[in-house]
Amino acid sequence: QVQLEQSGGGLVQAGGSLRLSCAASGRTFSIYAMGWFRQAPGKEREFVAAIGRSGASTFYADSVKGRFTISRDNAKNTVFLQMNSLKPKDTAVYYCAAGYTSYSGSYLSQMSTYDYWGQGTQVTVSS
Repeated sequence: QVQLEQSGGGLVQAGGSLRLSCAASGRTFSIYAMGWFRQAPGKEREFVAAIGRSGASTFYADSVKGRFTISRDNAKNTVFLQMNSLKPKDTAVYYCAAGYTSYSGSYLSQMSTYDYWGQGTQVTVSS
């Protein structure tokens, strides 16, 4: 069992930056691939970014590539999402997720890959 506790988020103006954190407790953090997803009002949850177990491989949605950076600190059992050049269309509830898998790449963009989910945190970007 893994528990995921999210922090960060909030309200920011367009062009600004925010950093989300997701701290894991329970089983060994380093055996899980980690992902970030988001869900805007009235829309389905969508993939944002993912990182493999060791942190060597990352994968991004086209909509955030070049603006968002996912990273992890296995010593601190934490995954981060640095969001720069934020746009109003980035407004959503963001969720972190942990998946017990050694795969990487596009496989990590699928919600079914993940076994555990954080509680969600609101990110609002004003124009």
